[in-house]
Amino acid sequence: MICYSILGPFFPLEAEKKGVSQTVIGMIFGCYAFCTLVGSLILGKYIVQIGAKFMITAGLFLSGGCTVVFGFLDRAPEGTVFIVLCFVIRSVNAVGFAAAVTSSFAVSAKVFPHNIATILGFMEIFTGIGLILGPPFGGWMYQSFGYEIPFIVLGCLLFLAVPINMWILPNFVSIIFHSLFKIMLICFVIFTLSSGIGFLDATLSLFAMDKFSLSTGSVGLLMVGVSLPYGVASPLFGIISDKYPYIRRWMMVVGGMATAVSFCLLGPVPVFHIRSQLWLTVLMLVVIGFSLCMTCIPTFTEMLLCAHENDFEEGLSTLGLVSGLFSAVWSAGMFFGPTFGGYITQKFNFEWSAGVQGALAFLAVSKIIFLVPKTQKRTVTESTLSIEEKSPLLSNAHH
Repeated sequence: MICYSILGPFFPLEAEKKGVSQTVIGMIFGCYAFCTLVGSLILGKYIVQIGAKFMITAGLFLSGGCTVVFGFLDRAPEGTVFIVLCFVIRSVNAVGFAAAVTSSFAVSAKVFPHNIATILGFMEIFTGIGLILGPPFGGWMYQSFGYEIPFIVLGCLLFLAVPINMWILPNFVSIIFHSLFKIMLICFVIFTLSSGIGFLDATLSLFAMDKFSLSTGSVGLLMVGVSLPYGVASPLFGIISDKYPYIRRWMMVVGGMATAVSFCLLGPVPVFHIRSQLWLTVLMLVVIGFSLCMTCIPTFTEMLLCAHENDFEEGLSTLGLVSGLFSAVWSAGMFFGPTFGGYITQKFNFEWSAGVQGALAFLAVSKIIFLVPKTQKRTVTESTLSIEEKSPLLSNAHH
């Protein structure tokens, strides 16, 4: 996640020096998510044949190599050559990212089947830490050492993670999953959340520099406003989601509504006639961080429950396909956010583009309120996940 978030403070500025427009910058950010979307669907389907452990380690290795190579793009000629190299390297990097993330979700759910949301919450701590450290680390390294060093350092760290995971991770043995209506609603929620994050990655830095005259280092700290509360709140919302499963729906509703309002006030949208101020932008980013976390944490568990409630087999295949679908939808939003958001920003401005993101979040909330049935009180792992519920009422002796 550091490798992903490090680009925000300085890459748009570097790309502008190479003659790249705001729309194309958004597409460069978005192509990463698009390729992660495609890769997640394919790799999630074949996780059993490939092997979860191999998928994680191979993904880390591929991502590390691409990260190092991306650090030398400052030497590429400006214009078309630079743009094409950005798209190619980011796309291959995204496949490695998809492999690592998709298999990590499946492995976590396999190892901790009775505490999925809690484990996901604690995993999101490190997602948050990566998002927190990335922008300020990237901005500081860029100012101190230039463009190349940040990517070389991070690429080497990813290479180091390969033998560590080969040593620590267990091997898994593994069956098939089809999409359901409720899952599609949850997928739309996930799509809007990741779309908002991708939009901020591609557009916030230029907006802050232009509106508030901030340096790249200060912009990196500004972006911590989203990732810090996200990382801090993730384990808390994970525990709450597992302990009180019947409030998951309302976690998504409240979080989504807060996200929608915060995006509308981030600019703010011109119809409110509120002047852009740094303190208001920082406050809205903090609220967005908390609300994204509140909305996102219950989604993976709910998707998995939908599969089990409809008699899909428990096993690594189902976990892998659910993980692949989750990652794919998240990546679709990460592609849509910077691409469409960059286009709207270029045609209008950041304020209106942020308002569009808020409208998408509100639309997702309305669907959850009116279309998703109320979740009944269930145990932490739900009846369909517990072994006892699947046991026959009569023993073999009685038969």
